[in-house]
Amino acid sequence: MAKSKYYVVWAGRKPGIYTTWADCQKQTTGFSGARFKSFESKAEAEAAYAGEAAERAVTSAARGGGAAASKEEIVTNSISVDVGSKGNPGIVEYKGVDTVTGAIVFEHPPIAKGTNNLGEFLAIVHALRLIHEQGLDKIVYSDSQTAMLWVKNRAVNTNLARDASTLEIWTLVDEALDWLKLHPVHAQVRKWNTAVWGEIKADYGRK
Repeated sequence: MAKSKYYVVWAGRKPGIYTTWADCQKQTTGFSGARFKSFESKAEAEAAYAGEAAERAVTSAARGGGAAASKEEIVTNSISVDVGSKGNPGIVEYKGVDTVTGAIVFEHPPIAKGTNNLGEFLAIVHALRLIHEQGLDKIVYSDSQTAMLWVKNRAVNTNLARDASTLEIWTLVDEALDWLKLHPVHAQVRKWNTAVWGEIKADYGRK
């Protein structure tokens, strides 16, 4: 049985969190400037919805106070990353693209079994390693608050078992963690503002 997903609608007929793709479509289809994204867990959806709401409130308050507050601008000299998954746990793949053009910078082939969050984590670290190894002056964008926290803490928090079926992804995760511990200072990782900028360029389009 397919695992349930949660759909956050930041801009639509009625913003909120929905539990079916059909309900999400009712709020966004044909709506000019619709902004929405699917999440694997209720907690992630609630955090994303609350986080964007807080950002908007701060911006609104600044404008109301007469401050010349401007919208946060996208850093064009950057790599945007995202994951594509089929099932959770299930097949996982990820890629990094040029934030402006969408041109693929790197792409990892499908991993037999993993989770969405672990894929997001690996994508960020892959980008950080590439930037470090090539001496690039870039930042990394991710739309996963969970993965960003894991990178910051240099530790992952997942229930995915370590067994023969998950050996591939766990090997990659252990290598990524080792790299982070050896390189505590690395390129900056920023949260992609989906509500304002739309889907991240690396999005796989799987809702």
